[in-house]
Amino acid sequence: MLNASSVYRGRLAPSPTGLLHLGHARTFWTAQARAAAAGGELRLRNDDLDVARCRPEFVAAMIEDMRWLGLTWTEPMISQSARLPRYRAALTQLHAAKLIYPCARSRRDVLAAASAPHDTDEPDEPVYPPQFRPAHGTPLPPLTAPVAINWRFCVPDGETLVFTDGHFGVQQAVAGRDFGDFLVWRKDDAPSYQLACVVDDAGMGITEVVRGADLMRSTFRQLLLYRALCLPAPAFFHCPLVTDESGIRLAKRHDALALRTLREQGRTPEQIRAKWQ
Repeated sequence: MLNASSVYRGRLAPSPTGLLHLGHARTFWTAQARAAAAGGELRLRNDDLDVARCRPEFVAAMIEDMRWLGLTWTEPMISQSARLPRYRAALTQLHAAKLIYPCARSRRDVLAAASAPHDTDEPDEPVYPPQFRPAHGTPLPPLTAPVAINWRFCVPDGETLVFTDGHFGVQQAVAGRDFGDFLVWRKDDAPSYQLACVVDDAGMGITEVVRGADLMRSTFRQLLLYRALCLPAPAFFHCPLVTDESGIRLAKRHDALALRTLREQGRTPEQIRAKWQ
């Protein structure tokens, strides 16, 4: 069930692992436009759980660049690194419901499995082979503190999940075929993107998630988590991806198309936004 709140609340959720580029800018501008059209608000979340890559200077840069572009949000900013107890509580809930299991398989193991497709749209989440699941009846070990092994959510094989995207329309995927068991907690004792995103969007009262189309498949995973955690799911609006001159979608390695670079070259926010009208 979608969040039934009558007050629109969207969010900007950059990850401070590099400089923001044009793809981020267009998605964030779309989020702001949709919030304004609905008479709602935007919240800012700092998705800083990637300890190895997140840096304070990138946090400062993303805030400065977003303000320069003309984005506004309701203070204060929320940082995921300060919300770990919330994620751990959700993990405990999933464990009590026996919806997760420990996994010692590496990503290489998964990719090497005969039934695991290698052309997945999201390379960080290859389809997990069902034969790697624990045998039926295997006792579920307790959660440790700290967590020292990966934990995966067991998807309901064969279930068709459907949602209506605000841009692309009706979307559907079959659990166990289009996506498999996915990580909810990593062996370095950190929540996965899927779990943290669901816990935060629900906790922040987000009514619509605006993000890039590369995260479309993640939406199906997250819908399963919303249901498992008895949380209301928001609506979703996936923006078409911005690509470079070669047709490759932008990433933070595209320094030439970073907002900071364009700004230093003398481009104005109005010039950048003009192409999105």
